[in-house]
Amino acid sequence: MNLTIEKMIYGGDGLGRNPEGKAVFVPFVLPGEEVDITILEEKTGFARATLNRLLQPSPARIEAACPYFGQCGGCHYQHTTYATQLEIKSAILRETLQRIGKFAWTGQILVHSAEPWNYRNRTRMKVRTGEQFALGYHRMSSHNLLEVKQCPISSPAINRVMQHLWQLGETGRVPQGITEIEVFVDHADAALLLEVYMLPGDADLSEFVRDMQIRVPGIKGISFFTQPPGRSSTDLAALKQVFGETALNYQAGDKVLRVSAGSFFQTNRYLVRELVQAVVGDGSGGMALDLYAGVGLFAAHLAKRFQQVFAVESSPSSTDDLEKNMPRNVTAVRTTTEQFLPKCHNLRPDLVVVDPPRAGLGEKAATLLASLRVPRITYLSCDPTTLARDLRLFLDGGYRVEEVRMIDLFPQTFHIESMVRLAR
Repeated sequence: MNLTIEKMIYGGDGLGRNPEGKAVFVPFVLPGEEVDITILEEKTGFARATLNRLLQPSPARIEAACPYFGQCGGCHYQHTTYATQLEIKSAILRETLQRIGKFAWTGQILVHSAEPWNYRNRTRMKVRTGEQFALGYHRMSSHNLLEVKQCPISSPAINRVMQHLWQLGETGRVPQGITEIEVFVDHADAALLLEVYMLPGDADLSEFVRDMQIRVPGIKGISFFTQPPGRSSTDLAALKQVFGETALNYQAGDKVLRVSAGSFFQTNRYLVRELVQAVVGDGSGGMALDLYAGVGLFAAHLAKRFQQVFAVESSPSSTDDLEKNMPRNVTAVRTTTEQFLPKCHNLRPDLVVVDPPRAGLGEKAATLLASLRVPRITYLSCDPTTLARDLRLFLDGGYRVEEVRMIDLFPQTFHIESMVRLAR
């Protein structure tokens, strides 16, 4: 079947329409391209297809820089220029606010971008041990392992770790039972932490640790966790053994923050300072709330502008770091946002910063926050669909949107980080 791609949608696919007008989603295409496709899956309201060949390529199409592109599930836009990627994401953000939030933002979307390669400071890899060692990521749209020997969106230090893991694995020196390895590097791409996830067992780990630390002197610590077979969630992992340190010092703007291996921290090592400046802004006042505070990236900077800051975080690892990172005028609160908001009606904050996970605030938390009638809310989001859903609740609660930004923390991928500033 031949069709023309109308636009890109959130998730990385292009949208075209068959002769009956049904939407057809196709990966690795660009707006305006004429393509030959094969339908893979038919649903009531849409179909999914695979690209056979390009009949009329877009002028913005380029050769992908990574040999694994199209097979690896990590990247979606390497086939176009970075400028076009930013245009695509801004258009998707604007359209999503309209379609889901029923809110037409006609103003400018301010775009923040930096280097589109080697930007990741944290990378998690799948591992297969045994006679045929392999290291890599999931294949596109599957849970099968794709062998990967280098990753151009990960930092140079992470790529060096990958190289040495392959060398050890191919000579049988990676312990049996390891299923995943996550690498985290500091702001200078110099100091590293490794988290190693493995099946329960009594493997000797000391030789592997010694090999890695000799090959990559920047490794400051390696933590080993056991996981139940077939379960990859880190929530189910139990700490098994630690060699060396469990945290790094990360320079973020003019603050140095302790970040433990399992704590949440922004992934793009080039945009941390700019992200902080965008979120914190130039406001000041008596009190600010930082909800989903992580290790305190925003709270530490809000503390310079507000007399008192409450930083709310529920993750044990992140909260431990948060408590160590904060100055005296910041109170770290170890609880969930949903549990905290009903108790803070008497606080009267001047500003609330929210940076929820992909699921967004949700109806309960958004409604509670709107009921506080805070003068200003800054909402940082990693999913435009849940952002748009939550914004509708704030708009219905008397707020107006003052500013929309797209902060490209995830170049080459479909992921969209955005920031909306709300005021009453």
